[in-house]
Amino acid sequence: MDATDVLICGAGAAGLTLAVELARRGVRFRLIDELPEPFCGSRAKGIQPRTLEVFEDLGVVDRLMATGGPYPPQREHHADGSFQDTQDFEVSSPTPAEPYRAPLLIPQFLTEAALRERLAELRQRPEFGCKLIGFRQHADGVTTTLAGPGGAEVINVRYLVGTDGGRSFVRRTLGIAFPGKTLGVRAVVADVMATGVSRDVWHRFNEGSMESQIGLCPLAGTQMFQLQAPIALEGDIDLSAAGLTAFVQQRTGRTDITIQSVAWASAFNMNARLADRYRDGRVFLAGDAAHTHPPTGGQGLNTSVQDAYNLGWKLSAVVNGAPESLLDTYEQERRPIAEHMLGLATKLLEAAKAGSMRRGREVLQLDLCYPASPLALEKPARQGGILAGDRAPDAPVRRPNGIATRLFELFKGPHWTLLGYNVDRLSAITPRNGVHIHAVGPGGDIVDDGGHIREGYGVQSGDWVLVRPDGYVGAIVSSQHAAALEAYLDGALANQ
Repeated sequence: MDATDVLICGAGAAGLTLAVELARRGVRFRLIDELPEPFCGSRAKGIQPRTLEVFEDLGVVDRLMATGGPYPPQREHHADGSFQDTQDFEVSSPTPAEPYRAPLLIPQFLTEAALRERLAELRQRPEFGCKLIGFRQHADGVTTTLAGPGGAEVINVRYLVGTDGGRSFVRRTLGIAFPGKTLGVRAVVADVMATGVSRDVWHRFNEGSMESQIGLCPLAGTQMFQLQAPIALEGDIDLSAAGLTAFVQQRTGRTDITIQSVAWASAFNMNARLADRYRDGRVFLAGDAAHTHPPTGGQGLNTSVQDAYNLGWKLSAVVNGAPESLLDTYEQERRPIAEHMLGLATKLLEAAKAGSMRRGREVLQLDLCYPASPLALEKPARQGGILAGDRAPDAPVRRPNGIATRLFELFKGPHWTLLGYNVDRLSAITPRNGVHIHAVGPGGDIVDDGGHIREGYGVQSGDWVLVRPDGYVGAIVSSQHAAALEAYLDGALANQ
């Protein structure tokens, strides 16, 4: 068999995230994309706080924060020339448990560029101009046929992942249904150079009118604006600079706004669709191949990145000897999340039609959790606070020598993290490869001076908290149930 464990088909945000996750774990993979070069548009432009946490772990958040910026206020222009500035989402300050509380504005092509840069640091890169044209599963893997610059190529892989978008070749070949609906909204989105509008606000005109609404949002990290507007369901639209200039001036009633150039433009119908299954044997779907969202609320790319983050550590674990059943938890955990986010984005689209959309905490994705997951263990059952399956909060802590650090620094990397809170002895838990064990409290290696771990996790002396590689709580057990924790770790890490 060829020396490839995983073939990733599609080098967008989901495929790149999965590739980075596998690369840092030493899994042999190839990442291919049929496009001749990277996607160059801003189809998605918001990175939600939970995704920023993912990107911190993967080593790209600093470069994204340096390039992107906060969402600007929205300036609603009125017909009489007056305007009103507002924020369409709640802005909150960071807390010890949640270091990111606001979305980051950065165009999709710059997010993907940062992921490619990180992948290059890990000595890997996407293969553009390489297309998957067929595959066949068998007992030991998947035989795939690729068409690239050098002609046809047949490779055998252990697993195939389709991150190849809404029209996924992988999903269609598997015959997996993609039910949902077209939402009756068609829109144009374009990255443009424009004059006549300032870059300090997101300019919006004719809010609440699906016939004349239009927006120009400055794209952080560039000198461009993203133009967004609903358009008629039928008919052609001129996406040239001259055509969009006429379009903007007609909708705004202002002749001083000019589109000088167009870097990328698209007219598309909004859909809400969810694949019936995320797995067929040794083949998986992730990202837009598994779900497509309307752009309202900025959920699509974020949900896709977190799909790949969830799948990546599980694929790596199974490749290295963990039970195959671990891969079943990918769909069990991620499909309900996509179903929920589709409902949220569709609800926000209805509000946007009426000009009344306001995004709250629900879009930040900090409260998404996996309470029904087979990987969630509580002994005894908890009645409040952080539960197994919840996102693991951050907390400022210090080392015994006084050096300040954070829980997220302890979590960073491909390992599991086990925190013993005021435990009598670490030897109660058998050390294992891939698990970092920390004692919190007197005599331990972590000091919870501010009580942030105690408060954030709701733990008592003798409690153990096991944090998964993707930053979710796998288990919370008391000292009397250490044997259950041992059994959990034996199952999750078997043979690794």
